[in-house]
Amino acid sequence: MFDVLVYLYENYWRPDACPDHVQLSKKLSAVGFENDEIQDALSWLDGLADVAESHVLAQGAASMRVYSAVEQEHLGMGSIAFLSFLESAGVLPSGMRELVVDRAMATAGSPLPLEDLKIIVLMVFWSLGEEPDALILDELFVDASDRLIH
Repeated sequence: MFDVLVYLYENYWRPDACPDHVQLSKKLSAVGFENDEIQDALSWLDGLADVAESHVLAQGAASMRVYSAVEQEHLGMGSIAFLSFLESAGVLPSGMRELVVDRAMATAGSPLPLEDLKIIVLMVFWSLGEEPDALILDELFVDASDRLIH
């Protein structure tokens, strides 16, 4: 599913630039994605669109997030720490954080690999038509082991 999401992020500027699900499924299948993977990604994106529509993105700047035991288990400490880093850097407002947490909880497997969480963060920005800061894009795309320290 995450490979399909990355493909969509790289090939469509915004969700409204994507064709309808039937056409998109055909295109993704032609590129080589499996039908199950395509359907999982499209269902996940539908859930993101639903949550983004109904979710209040303007929570207070001083809001504090306490993760439930289920969320801690599913997300893992690495992902929670990364979300905290993005928030403290002023990149991920609390409303967007809640979208990320909701969509992360909608994935299978525990704990969620940090690389998958990064894709979820990208997709939340993408779904809202926002471009993350260039330094954050670097943090989301570049593997830490590939970084050159000056």
